[in-house]
Amino acid sequence: MTGTLSGALEARHIPTKGGQLTAEFKGTIEAPDKVLKITRIDCHYHLTIPKGKREAAERALKTFERGCPVAQTLKGCVEFNHEWTIKEQEG
Repeated sequence: MTGTLSGALEARHIPTKGGQLTAEFKGTIEAPDKVLKITRIDCHYHLTIPKGKREAAERALKTFERGCPVAQTLKGCVEFNHEWTIKEQEG
């Protein structure tokens, strides 16, 4: 997931190397029909961006899932919840 997001951010001139983009993922496992399966993945992205790039970063975060092979493969089987924390660099 972070690979596709990283590409979307880099296309908007928002660097993601060197720890500027990190993520935490948490899966929820349930047993519908008495079979364990992952039903939800909560994704929280931590992003440090250049000053003035917040709108572009939020646009990428809101739309990258459409181009993500993992999300598109699991679509309809697993619910994804994306959240983020954005910190603007000083200067």
